Amino acid sequence: AAASLVLPILPYLLAFAAGAMIYVVVEELIPEMSAGEHSNIGVITFAVGFTLMMTLDVALG
Repeated sequence: AAASLVLPILPYLLAFAAGAMIYVVVEELIPEMSAGEHSNIGVITFAVGFTLMMTLDVALG
């Protein structure tokens, strides 16, 4: 019963959750990653991981 009430707004709730996660990554994790003596390793692994996930998303569909 309750699931049928939430189902119409579920895409909007998921979009809000995704936006909140992106905000946390941009505001908190990326600045921390680029600070310090090993900042190049963090930036490179982030870029490789992002590229890999985007490639898999396009390739698989």
